[in-house]
Amino acid sequence: MNLWRILIQYVKPHWGLLVAVMIFQFAQSMASLALPTLNADIINKGVAKGDTAYILSTGGLMLLISVGQVAGSILATYFGSKLAMMVGRDIRGKVFAQVGRFSERDVSIFGTPSLITRSTNDVQQIQMLVLMGSTMLLSAPILAVGGVITALGLDFNLSIIMAVSVPVLLVVIGFLLSKMIPLFRLMQTRIDRINQVLREQLTGVRVVRAFVREETETARFDQANVQVTETALKSGQLMAFMFPAVLIVLNLSSVAVLWLGAYRVDSGAMEIGTVMAFLQYLMQILMAVMMSMFMAMMIPRAAVCADRVTEVMKTEPGVVNSATPITSAQNAGGIQFQDVTFAYPGAEKPVLANLNFDIKPGTTTAIIGPTGSGKTTLINLIARLVDPTQGKVLIDGVPLQDLDTNDLWSKVGLIPQKAFLFSGTIADTLRYGRQDATDEELWQALEISQAADFVKALPEGLAASVVQGGTNFSGGQRQRLAIARALVKRPEVLIFDDSFSALDLTTDAKLRQALAKELPSITKIIVGQRIASIKHADQIVVCQDGVIAGLGTHAQLLKDNANYQEIVESQMTAEEAA
Repeated sequence: MNLWRILIQYVKPHWGLLVAVMIFQFAQSMASLALPTLNADIINKGVAKGDTAYILSTGGLMLLISVGQVAGSILATYFGSKLAMMVGRDIRGKVFAQVGRFSERDVSIFGTPSLITRSTNDVQQIQMLVLMGSTMLLSAPILAVGGVITALGLDFNLSIIMAVSVPVLLVVIGFLLSKMIPLFRLMQTRIDRINQVLREQLTGVRVVRAFVREETETARFDQANVQVTETALKSGQLMAFMFPAVLIVLNLSSVAVLWLGAYRVDSGAMEIGTVMAFLQYLMQILMAVMMSMFMAMMIPRAAVCADRVTEVMKTEPGVVNSATPITSAQNAGGIQFQDVTFAYPGAEKPVLANLNFDIKPGTTTAIIGPTGSGKTTLINLIARLVDPTQGKVLIDGVPLQDLDTNDLWSKVGLIPQKAFLFSGTIADTLRYGRQDATDEELWQALEISQAADFVKALPEGLAASVVQGGTNFSGGQRQRLAIARALVKRPEVLIFDDSFSALDLTTDAKLRQALAKELPSITKIIVGQRIASIKHADQIVVCQDGVIAGLGTHAQLLKDNANYQEIVESQMTAEEAA
């Protein structure tokens, strides 16, 4: 079972804390078992006989044991809490590290909302099980077994009540648990759903407002929220019914003990103190059973969460480092596609099919084509965010699958179409790819990316604040900062995934001129939609339905490639109309 494997794996490194919890739980449980017997002795030997000295001496001993019980309980809870927090920390760290190794396809399989839930709520359920197990589950067997043994020693005849009340209690709680387990499984799925809806609405809040869809999105969130509420209410109602049912069993058992005990005291077969002690032991036994069943109630939900966490941990990333990785000795930036085909699992046809072309070091290659033609997938292959289904992609003569991934990613700088900036300062953002970059190198990158002017205009300059996502800057400013961030990395290959779309034509032209002048030895790959952004490239790759429909310079393609001619004519018409 995945839950037990996770518990063993992550509790084992902290075995010292577990031993401490067991010691103090055992001590406080033994103290709990000793107190009813001492209380019976006070009644039978002290109160009944008027022996004040015995009452004081035994009462003092009970007080001392009670202090020890409280101390043991406090220490057990402290070490148990520390153990649970460390286990939760380790599991979250492992899940986070695993998700960090996932390719884009791996993330899309699980879904971002589900991965967030698995990293937070699911781990929290396992953590809570460790905490409650440390504070309740360890003491419950000691109290139950010790209480039965001690109660049998007090009076065997009254023990018949235990033989009836304990099974009844087990049946009642077991029935309720059988109804609650499916609800726990459904709860995690519905938490995933509400996270998904909420994340979509927060990320796309501008779209929601632009299309005046607030009421629709509110209704969609309400639907997901109601589903979570209904599931929580059903499980909560069952849980609320559990405690009255347990109390009924406890109270009926108490009445039975007092009733039968009164007959035995009246006949002289039993003393009053013994009846009181037996009643306390019965309460301890039934409470121990209830605690065990309460833990049994938590285990199914934690087991579901453990399965979900294990699923993430056992998923092999789609892109993995070679067992014997090669570190390329060349630093030229030449790229070759050899019979490359890529298809998503379960797709009817490949996204890219039989690609064969070379990108020479230090040249500029542009990729253009209609939406869905495979442009982004092509550059994802170069950055090795995905691996080809067939064929090979080589950089400096080495297949990407054989190249050390850190070596590869140090060679490639990717500027995505949607620029995302992490919170911090502008200097922190630019140094994201290379921490040892100097301020002079940062300003050089900003000059090339045409971002230096607006950064200099800020009072704080490089120390200016960047909020999460860079939303305190315009789209064009974010894009230029993202380009500067890639330039600071000093890659051999720069990939622009439609990165010029947020720039005006003047800034676009200045940026391309600066790249050609300042970075002539870097291989540049530009995915674009505007002819003006790509027409000066050394070669242009025209994609159409996953295949290369044209390859050559702007002049060559304009002369003999119908697909490229159609794109050029459509844009010229649009410009003339404007």
